[in-house]
Amino acid sequence: MTSADTNASADGATPQPLTIAQLAERAGVSVATVSKVVNGRAEVAAETREVVEALIRRHGYRRQKKAAGPAPTLELVFHELAGPYPAEIIKGVQEVAREQTLAVSVAEPGRHTGRSGWVESVLARRPTGVIAVFAALTDAQVSQLHTRDIPLVLLDPIHDATQDCPVVSASNWSGGMSATRHLIDLGHRRIATITGPSHSLASRARLDGYRAALELSGHPVDDELIRTGDFYAETGLAHSRELLRLPDRPTAIVTCNDGTAFGVLRAAAEAGLRIPDDLSVVGFDDLFPSSWLTPALTTVRQPLAEMAATAATMAIDVAQGRPLAHKRVELATELVVRDSTAPPPAPGA
Repeated sequence: MTSADTNASADGATPQPLTIAQLAERAGVSVATVSKVVNGRAEVAAETREVVEALIRRHGYRRQKKAAGPAPTLELVFHELAGPYPAEIIKGVQEVAREQTLAVSVAEPGRHTGRSGWVESVLARRPTGVIAVFAALTDAQVSQLHTRDIPLVLLDPIHDATQDCPVVSASNWSGGMSATRHLIDLGHRRIATITGPSHSLASRARLDGYRAALELSGHPVDDELIRTGDFYAETGLAHSRELLRLPDRPTAIVTCNDGTAFGVLRAAAEAGLRIPDDLSVVGFDDLFPSSWLTPALTTVRQPLAEMAATAATMAIDVAQGRPLAHKRVELATELVVRDSTAPPPAPGA
């Protein structure tokens, strides 16, 4: 146990937030060293940084009254910058940022190559707010942002937040249910699904919607027809090849994103199956080029730009001290029926 931990324990109840000078005294380091930690500077030993961060987590940190205000920037943090998904998010955030005369910066922590970690770089930049998109920030990273009064909003989070952060998401359960219900109403009974990763909140909700649609319609859920994917077309292709080789193959496949559906379309073409005459396919997201495929893809539209604009507005409201009407916002999805779904082929056809 460090001396800083001993001092914190002796205090009992959490005191008023500490100043840089008080943090330095408790940590047994210089004021300059604490200032570097607080502001995300890199020139601090990892052990010393952790001692100071532990004190900040326990006691809080009180900025000096003359401290500079936040930079006029909204920082977007993506788990991965790939495909059209990030473009829709950026578009929604930029719409709000322009109205507030804010810039938008984009980060991908997994590829951060600076001398310090990603969160330390954010602390140094001190943006107006941070929007984490489908990203799994650690509890320590979330705590570092909170203790520096940098608003954080989670957009389409991978997992449940362990800290009290505002959250914006889509009605994933309803989307999964409406996609599956559409196929049931067309007469399909052998309906497969290829999910996203099992740790993803959105993926699990869409799978639950799929199950609910089958159960409420009186149709059994066949685990043989449920495959765990990862939102990539290559995995959709591999799983679809397996599904289409089953002795009693599915007549329809619901996917948890459009990219996976593209893999299904490729597998169907390889197997000599016609879409939608021999196999119906439903995607999720309604991103480019879903409406331009031949046949055009039936999919569940996720209002990504609107979700992003909502998250940006929430971050700005928190930064400006305005209370949020709701800390968790769920926007509706919509089934978009196009040409990739039709009644199943007649028996023996």
